[in-house]
Amino acid sequence: MNKIELVEALRSNCELSKLRAYDVVSLFFDSMANALGDGERVEIRGLCSFFVKQYDGYTGRNPKSGVHVAIPPKKLPFFKPGKELKERVDNGKRR
Repeated sequence: MNKIELVEALRSNCELSKLRAYDVVSLFFDSMANALGDGERVEIRGLCSFFVKQYDGYTGRNPKSGVHVAIPPKKLPFFKPGKELKERVDNGKRR
């Protein structure tokens, strides 16, 4: 499912206009992205959580030339599925 399909599902299930459904979905994703950008954890009970991991810098190696390069510290978002989501995927159940 992509963003447009999610907008369509929201539109048809909640009797919203396509523009209003798009605004709701965009607000949801933008709010999540902003929270993660601020280093906050995003948790949707029963579904999943998103959090940011901090990695220290290290010395890497260019595989093509073999030259050592400094890799700067970085932050990456991570997704962790909830117990209920794991069970639904494993059992193939729909709500």
